[in-house]
Amino acid sequence: MLFGFLPHVGPIELFIVLLWGVLFVWPVWRICEKAGYPGALGLLAILPGFNIGLLLFLAFADWPALRYGTGKPTPTWDRYRDLDL
Repeated sequence: MLFGFLPHVGPIELFIVLLWGVLFVWPVWRICEKAGYPGALGLLAILPGFNIGLLLFLAFADWPALRYGTGKPTPTWDRYRDLDL
């Protein structure tokens, strides 16, 4: 039986999994939207391996929201804006 373990999953375990999914996916969804990427990209955070890849992608990719001026600069950004780095 392929899903033979499912009868052993109770409502509390199912609630914990759904709660974890909401608490983990929702912030990643928002980060993707603020970065200028589709929010649905945050669903990759559920999949093992892809969540680390998504984290690395968001850390090192150029964010379209900042490239096209739709992002709001942070106060930290204002301090370093005029430095020649």
